[in-house]
Amino acid sequence: MYTQLQLRDSARPPVNVASLGRMKEQGEKISCITCYDASYAALVDAADLDVVLVGDSLGMVIQGHDTTVPVTLDMMILQGHAVMRGSRRALVVVDMPFGSYEESKEQAFMSAARVLKE
Repeated sequence: MYTQLQLRDSARPPVNVASLGRMKEQGEKISCITCYDASYAALVDAADLDVVLVGDSLGMVIQGHDTTVPVTLDMMILQGHAVMRGSRRALVVVDMPFGSYEESKEQAFMSAARVLKE
């Protein structure tokens, strides 16, 4: 089912929510960095970091906006795809941008489900 996990070649297994919980319980440090593309994600993998955040800050850092407000869910999904292609071990976390969750719990769920599906 999760064939991408079989393709991962890190000496350490892929990070998931359960492994982060174990790391926390054992007092291990958890590393996290923001990343927006596949090439940087590959460098993050080489450094053996634990978590990669695809932040809505890409609106300012990558796209040149003054704020994160113009960032859409489509943009986040696109950049999330790019990071996933470069990441083999780290847990990839994708921000939900402004306007994708504020209206209701249902909207928040639908937006989160779309990120996970796509």
